[in-house]
Order: sequence, then structure tokens, then C-alpha cells
Amino acid sequence: MDLRNIAIIAHVDHGKTTLVDELLKQSGAFRENQAVAERAMDSNDLERERGITILAKATSVEWKVTRINIVDTPGHADFGGEVERILSMVDGVVLLVDAAEGPMPQTKFVTSKALALGLRPIVVLNKVDKPDAEPDRALDEVFDLFANLGADDDQLDFPHLYASGRSGWCDPELDGPRKDLHALFNLIVNHVPAPRQIKHQDEDFTMLATTLGSDPFVGRILTGRVESGRVKVGQTVQALSRIGQKIEQFRVTRVQAFRGLGQQDIDEGVAGDIVSLAGMTKATVADTICALAVDTPLDAQPIDPPTITVTFGINDSPLAGRDGKKVQSRVIRDRLMKEAESNVAIKIADTPGGEAFEVSGRGELQMGVLIENMRREGFELSISRPQVIMREENGQIVEPVEEVTIDVDDEYSGAVIEKITGVRKGELVEMKPSGAGKTRIVAHVPSRGLIGYHGEFLTDTRGTGVLNRVFHGWTPHKGTIEGRRLGVLISMENGEAVAYALWNLEERGRMFIEPQEKVYTGMIIGEHSRDNDLEVNPLKGKKLTNVRASGTDEAVRLTPISRMSLEQAIAYINDDELVEVTPNAIRLRKRYLDPHERKRAAKTVG
Repeated sequence: MDLRNIAIIAHVDHGKTTLVDELLKQSGAFRENQAVAERAMDSNDLERERGITILAKATSVEWKVTRINIVDTPGHADFGGEVERILSMVDGVVLLVDAAEGPMPQTKFVTSKALALGLRPIVVLNKVDKPDAEPDRALDEVFDLFANLGADDDQLDFPHLYASGRSGWCDPELDGPRKDLHALFNLIVNHVPAPRQIKHQDEDFTMLATTLGSDPFVGRILTGRVESGRVKVGQTVQALSRIGQKIEQFRVTRVQAFRGLGQQDIDEGVAGDIVSLAGMTKATVADTICALAVDTPLDAQPIDPPTITVTFGINDSPLAGRDGKKVQSRVIRDRLMKEAESNVAIKIADTPGGEAFEVSGRGELQMGVLIENMRREGFELSISRPQVIMREENGQIVEPVEEVTIDVDDEYSGAVIEKITGVRKGELVEMKPSGAGKTRIVAHVPSRGLIGYHGEFLTDTRGTGVLNRVFHGWTPHKGTIEGRRLGVLISMENGEAVAYALWNLEERGRMFIEPQEKVYTGMIIGEHSRDNDLEVNPLKGKKLTNVRASGTDEAVRLTPISRMSLEQAIAYINDDELVEVTPNAIRLRKRYLDPHERKRAAKTVG
């Protein structure tokens, strides 16, 4: 059967997973009466809840006499490690662009990787049936984007289609019949080249491992594209590291290929096809799986370095061990090492005491997803504020800068520009009206300045603004950037919070906790209305007397609190604070729970 390997790339929420659903349906991958969940490719619980793709996943459809392997890639730059590996397996990309929003930052990030690899793009303008769609403007912006990213003449001469993924149609003309996706299937077959590896089927077997999975019955499973030769069940092969060092020799116990949403056992994997192998015990991502006669590893795509680091430690608060089962540093370390093995964008390092671990990654969202997965698995952790990783170039300290694209109502643009260019040391690159009373602002802002900004941004824009960010490059250190301006309210007692005490404390600031919640000394229970920290007693009840008179008691009416999400909590804390994460709770606390210790630490820092 003829073969094509493609990846679908797009910005978050531009509809690529929905489009893959329709490709699967119209290719006959499902039975007519088969019950299939919406966004079938988002198999992870977190992906379904957040509506984003976190893990790259492959599927396969058959169109006439051609099998098309389709890879659904993450749209967010924080998961860029997934994108870079996956693109080395495909020969073409379908770039999906929202006809109303046009190409966005994450589109730019993934597209630059695809163009650098020489992949030929097909542009699909999605959601053209929306009332605010401007497909012609979006198409012009895509061409400008390709030109800015250094696309060659072949890549600039890209074919384009108009589509509505949710309605299941795609046409070469905007006013086409709007029936089905046949035009997209045919364009993929005609425009994307067949894998060049097919010519090397008679050579020695080689395959670059790009994703790592596990199965409770067969153990480790490595997925990649067969670069040359053939691999059969029972064949003895070896694994080579990036530098050519022999890692292990093993017998292949299973060969699987993607068929629809599932994987199917096959007898033989051939050059050009994407397959999964089992049988190894040590081999991992970026290793070369090859025949015993091969001694040179395949080139692995370099991965962009991490930009932030977060300290994961044991939970040592008075409430530790009540929710989670996995609380020891040894168990936390094993889990983090397992994550680093399959996720090449994450690096783990031990701290001097051995009780905490420095975890480096791409961004707050990537860290938030890792922590959320761990708490669902029963872990208890204490998490520090993210720190940006600096590096030295030519004797000068440089820091990472991100390109921020903001769509905001015209009336709030002044407040946003003042914050990102003044307080957060950003540089304004572009500002233009984007229609419907909105302004688009593009700025280059140090990554340090964006930590904790998103909540403030939503407040400044009354919840109507949209902020997207992507790694841009490195710039000389911009000096001190002011963090959170307000202090916090700290509990000075252990016990359960009392409604009457919280009601009296409301004039001091906004609360993070509700009555009957357990608190302890050093726990942060609210935000102070001034810039200093304040120790308060949330357990103080009303003094009782023998005298009662009608109408003298005031009713206790508390202002509803807004719970912070995990990412918001991590971005909110200062350097002397931690986030306590358990399966059932997210709490903020001071690093030092004892007040005397806190004062000593403050003097030392001062």
C-alpha cells in the first residue's frame, strides 16, 4: 500500500483535534454504529478537561490505495519537546489556521520547526463559516509568516484549502460544495511526498526512537519511523545512544502499527512506516534502534533548552500525609526520573540536601501539567516559585525573552502596554487594530516578567483579553523586575478557621480560605491590602456573654472566595513562599513555618 506521513500543526484551540476526528470518520476508520468520544485523539484526562493537546499522538487512515499516518501535535510551546521529535517522523505538514484569528504565536513556533526541516506545508483555513472569519487576511498573514521564517520558494508556493472541521468539509474554493473532506485527502496524497525511506527497504534495519510509552504486560514501548530495512518479531537488535555508545541488545517481542485510533500487531515493520517496538529495558527517546551490524547512530533533532526551573520537595507541613500515599523523597525522585526519561524537554537535578529536586522545563504550563498528574497519582509535594534560567554569552549574562501577542479591547490597551513595557521591562514591537473594537499588541517581554502576570492581565482587561506567548530568544539581563506588590495574611494558629474571624479579617484583604478549613502556623490564608505581610488569627471566635438583645448581633456574611488554579498559585507566590500540593488541596505557605525562623531568614536576606 502507498504511504504518506503527515503532522497536523496549529495554535491552541484552532480545531486540529476536531479535524482529525472527521478525517477518521470519513476514511471509514469507525463503524457506522461505533460510539466515539468527541476529540477522540485527546485520550488523556487533563487534555479533555483543559481542551488542549499535551502529548503528541499518531493515528492512521486509509484513503483509496494510500495509508496516511497522521500525527496530532501539541499546539502549546511549553510542550515543544513533543513537537520537535514528532516532526522528524513526517514528510509534510498540514498547517491549520483559524480564519478569524490568523496565525498565532504557537503556530509560528511549530511552523518554524517544520520549515527548518524542509517539510512542505498544506495550509487549511479553518472555521471559515464563523461570522467574524476573514480567510483572505488570514491567508496573507500566513504567507508573510512563512517569508519571515525563511521559507524557500517551494514552501512559499503552498496549496491552501477552506474548511470547517466541526462541520466536516474542506474545499479548494470558499464557495465550494461544502460536503466532505475529499479535497484534503486528495491534496495530502498528491502534495506530500512518499517517505524516501521506502527506497532503503533492503538495507540494515535502523529506527530513531521518538516517543516512549509503557504497557503493563510488555514493558517499555518505543515508537518511531523505520529509516531503513525491516524489523520482525523475534529479531535481535541493539540500541545505540546519540554518541554511538551501545546501550543494550534485545529481542523484539512485539511490532505494532497504528490502525485507526488503536494499534495493531503486525509481523513486520518496513522502511517509511511508523511503528512501535517492545522488548527493550534501557533504550529511550533519541536512541537509535538498529541491526547488530550497524555502528553509527542516526542524527537526533536537537531540543531547545529549558527556560525555567522549579524546586519539587517533600511536603513537610503539619497537614502532610493526610491526603496522599506517596510522600517520601525517594518515591518523588523515582517519578521525576521516569518523567524525564520520556519527556526530553524536562531535566532533573538533585539539590545538596537530597530532600528536594530542581526540575527544569519550558514553561509554567508544562510544570503545572506535571504537578497535576503527580497529585492525581497520590503524591504530596511542596513547590517553589519558578525561576528563570540565565546563561552567560561572551562574558555577559543573558535571559530568555518571549514574544507576547495580546488581543484586547481598545479601552484596556493603555493599561496593558503600561504594565508590559514599564513594570515588566518589555519592548513593544507592534500595535494595530484587529477589528471589532479590539487592538492586537505584540511585545518582547523577559520570561521573568511574565511569571504571575496572567492573573493581573485578566483583572486589567476585565477578563476579556487573550494573551499568547512563545519563546523568542535571549537578551542581555534587564535588571530587577518587581514581583507581587501586595503582602499576605499569615495564620498564627493551628486549627479550623472560624467564620466570625474571617469576617473581621475581610477589611485587611481578600481571603483564600473558607470557614472550617484546616489552617496551621505559617499558612497563607489571604492577600493583605498593603505591601507588608501580616500575621492574623483565623480561629478567634466571638466573645460570649449572658446578655442577649434582639437585633444587636450582626449576621456574618462572607465575600465568596475565588480558588486559585495550580498554575495561578505557583505564579502567585514569592521566593520565600511555597505551594503545598496534595491530591485534595492546594495551599500556600511560608517557606519557614516558625515565625522566629522567618524573621531570622528575612534578616539574613536583608
